[in-house]
Amino acid sequence: MNLSKGYLLALVAVFAVLSYLLVIPFVQYVLLAILVAYVLAPLHRRLAPRTSPTISAFVLIVFAIAAFFVPFAVVIAAVAGDAASIVSNLDPEALQVGMVESRIQNLTGREVDIAGAVGDSGQQIGMVVVEQSTTWFSAATHAAVGLGLALFLIYYFLRDGRELMGWLHATSPLPDDVQSELYEELDAVMAAVLLGHVLIALIQGGIAGIGLFVTGIPNAAFWTFVMIILALIPLVGSFLIWGPAIAYLFVTGEPVFAAGLAVYCLIVVSLSDDYLRPVLVDRYADLNPAIIILGVLGGVYAFGIMGLFFGPVVLGALLATLNVVADYYDELDYERADI
Repeated sequence: MNLSKGYLLALVAVFAVLSYLLVIPFVQYVLLAILVAYVLAPLHRRLAPRTSPTISAFVLIVFAIAAFFVPFAVVIAAVAGDAASIVSNLDPEALQVGMVESRIQNLTGREVDIAGAVGDSGQQIGMVVVEQSTTWFSAATHAAVGLGLALFLIYYFLRDGRELMGWLHATSPLPDDVQSELYEELDAVMAAVLLGHVLIALIQGGIAGIGLFVTGIPNAAFWTFVMIILALIPLVGSFLIWGPAIAYLFVTGEPVFAAGLAVYCLIVVSLSDDYLRPVLVDRYADLNPAIIILGVLGGVYAFGIMGLFFGPVVLGALLATLNVVADYYDELDYERADI
């Protein structure tokens, strides 16, 4: 390596580090933009020839705001309201805590004070909320800026996506056939995780949530949101919520509702996963549940909330890359020898 090449590579390294420092504060919103742009890309490819890439991207941004961001904000507001109600406005009579305490005492012979324990916890949490209000205001401001950035990125990803892929093809040292195979593998993994597991989680958590609403479980909107998050994790799923909900109905003197919710969840909710997963996931890529579990849990630590979606994508992309390496490694060595 001569001095000029070394200097050029050093510049690349310096600017790469500086770019990393610029992106890392908003990495979750960048990932959000990639996710939404990926979902909207098929619509953009159909709409752009009829109008123009710019108009198509702008229309889809408006659609994204109406179809994704506004409903998401409404759901988050409802969930936050339920969470606040759980924390600060616990009503032992509304939750039938006295009946639960009495039932537990009859079954176990031990006296418990659920209302007192929950009340003390609520007071402590309330003090934390007051103390952290400034921090949360700063976080809300950062979130507003990040969402604005995400909208801009979605627009440019859609409008200039074809040019971006062309640039990747031109700058990559890999042959065109290897690049095509690699990008197809990565697309299959992305579709399997984002359009398969995420959609299944939404359907499964939503179906279970209907059962909570019908049987009168308090703060059902909040628990439905939690079930959707848990449904992203194979072998865990929404049972961690609807299982205790069945127990809650039983100890509060609603055995008929408890039995109905149990039958509904065991049949409808559980079978929905068995029938939908082969249709929505296996048609794109065969991902082992271990990859999903490790990707989801590790992704949350690495990327925050967006790691729920991109953690499995990263592991699946590694496997896809290894498959391409196994298929083309000898061919690349042969081409290098010819050169």
